[in-house]
Amino acid sequence: MTDKATSDLWWKDAVVYCVDVATWLDSDGDGIGDLAGLTRRLDYLSGLGVNCLWLMPFYPSPLRDDGYDITDYYAVDERFGTLGDFVEMVRTANNLGIRVLVDLVLNHTSDEHPWFPKRRDYYVWSDHKEKEPADVAFPGEQDSTWTYNEEAGQWYMHRYYDFMPDLNITHPDVRDEMNKILGFWLELGISGFRVDSLPLMLETVGTGARDNPETYLRSLLAFMGRRRGDAIFLGEANVSPEEQGRYLGLDGGEGVQMLFDFRGCAAQWLSHARGDAGPLTEALRARPEHPQHGQFANFCRHHDELNLGLLGDDERDEVFAAFAPEETHRVYGRGIRRRLAPMLGNDPRRIRLVLALTLALPGTPVLLYGDEIGMGDDLSLYGRLAVRSPMQWSARPNGGFSRAEEVYRPVHADGEYGYRAVNVVDQRHDRDSLSSWMTRAIQIRRECPELGWGDWEILDLGDSRVLGLAYRWREGRVVTLHNLSADDVRVRLPADLDLDGVDEIRQMFGDGPAEDGADIGLAGYGYRWLRLLDDHATTAII
Repeated sequence: MTDKATSDLWWKDAVVYCVDVATWLDSDGDGIGDLAGLTRRLDYLSGLGVNCLWLMPFYPSPLRDDGYDITDYYAVDERFGTLGDFVEMVRTANNLGIRVLVDLVLNHTSDEHPWFPKRRDYYVWSDHKEKEPADVAFPGEQDSTWTYNEEAGQWYMHRYYDFMPDLNITHPDVRDEMNKILGFWLELGISGFRVDSLPLMLETVGTGARDNPETYLRSLLAFMGRRRGDAIFLGEANVSPEEQGRYLGLDGGEGVQMLFDFRGCAAQWLSHARGDAGPLTEALRARPEHPQHGQFANFCRHHDELNLGLLGDDERDEVFAAFAPEETHRVYGRGIRRRLAPMLGNDPRRIRLVLALTLALPGTPVLLYGDEIGMGDDLSLYGRLAVRSPMQWSARPNGGFSRAEEVYRPVHADGEYGYRAVNVVDQRHDRDSLSSWMTRAIQIRRECPELGWGDWEILDLGDSRVLGLAYRWREGRVVTLHNLSADDVRVRLPADLDLDGVDEIRQMFGDGPAEDGADIGLAGYGYRWLRLLDDHATTAII
C-alpha cells in the first residue's frame, strides 16, 4: 500500500530497530563489535522486516557513559572502525531498503572534548554554585549539577554526570557548530537523528522577533529541514501529555517528527502487571493530537532503564513487584534494568503479547536488538548496561560474543511450547521460534498502513482485560484485540463499530483459528488482528 504520501512521510510506516554497535557483532576477534560486523548482519535485519535502523553512539568517547560522553562529533571511535566503514554500512543499508538514524547528544559533551579547555564559552559557568534543579538525573549516582573546576576557578553546570558538562546552547558559535555536525552526518546519507534529552533544548536563542523567540531545538529542526527535507528527529522526552503536544508541534511548538511515548510505555507495564487494559487505555486517551507529520514512537523496552517515573508511587511499586521483585533489578528508584524476556519469566505467551501490542499501538514501533529472540540481560553489568548485553548470534562459545551457558533455557513450565534456543542461528531454522514469529508479525504490521496513518478509536468491549483498537484509513479498516490477562475470554465487537457493509472479518494475525462474525475468543495473553472487508476493498492486503 505504498504511495507518494506514505513514502514522503516514511517514518509513519517504519519499524525501527535499535542497535549498539559495540555489542552487535565482532568482525575481527578483538572482543568489541564494530561497523564491519554491523554491515555483515544487515541482511538479517532485512529478513526480519526492519526498515529503519537506530544506532546508539559510536563516536570517539572515554566510554564513561557508554558513548554518550562524546569527544569528537565528526568521527567514528577507532574501536568501531572508520568513517569509510560507516559510509559502507549506510550504503549497504540503503540498498536493502533500511534507513539509518544515528544517536546524537546535542546538549552536553565529555569533559575530555577539546572544546572544554579551549572554548570555555561553549559551556555554562558561574562564579558561584547555583541552585540545584528539583531532581538530579541519576539519583544515587549524582549528588549535584554543579562542579568546581580548579583551572577555570569557576563552577560548570552538568545536568547529568560531572564528566559531561552542559553546552551553552544560547551561544551562536555552539549553534553554528551543531548545525555543521547535523549537516556532516546528513551528507553521509543518514535519514535523521535520535535526539537525547529534548526538555533540555528549549532555551531561546533569539531571532530578533521579541514575541517569537526561537528555541535551540527549533533552530536545529529548521536547519535539518533545509539540508534534507525527509530527515527526522526521533525525540526523547519523558513528559506529560500536555508537554508532548509542544514537542510534536501543537500551538506553535517545536515540531519533531517522532516522539517516544514514555507515558504509554509505563502505563502498558502497569496494565500488564494488573492484567487489565485500563491504565494503557487511559494513557492512549490522554495523548494529544498531532500534526500530519508527527508520530508517536511506541516501545516496550529500549536501551535505557524501563522508566516508570510518570507512574504514581503505588503504581510503580505494583510494576516493580510484578517484573522487578529484587533490588538488583531496579535502578535510580524509578526504573527496571531487565530485558523483556526475563521480566516476563521467559513465558512465550507473554513475550508475544507484549511485542504484538507494541507493533499494534497507533504510531511507529521501536524494537531493542535481541528482543526478537527473547535474549536475556546481564545483571552483573553496571546500571543500565545490564540491558545492553551482547547479541546472541549462535550457541558457540566464540560465536560473536555468545557464551554457550547463556543461550539455552528450559521449555516453558506448561510443557506445551517454549523457546529453548536463545540465539539467532537456531531460531532462524525453527518455524516455531520467537524469531520466526516476529518476522511474520513485522510483515503483517507493514501490510497495515492503518496502524501508522489511520484514525483510531478505543473499543468498548465490556471487558477491561482486553484492549480493542479500531483503525480506519482510506478504504482500509483494521481491528486489533489484545488480552492482557491470563484468562481465556470472549468479546463481541461493539455495535457502534459500524459493521454495516462489512462482508467479512478476516483474521490476519493471532492465536488460534480464525472465527467468523463479531463474537471472538481470546486465549490467556492472546491477541488477534482483524481486517474488515467489503466488496469495495479490492486493494486491501488480506
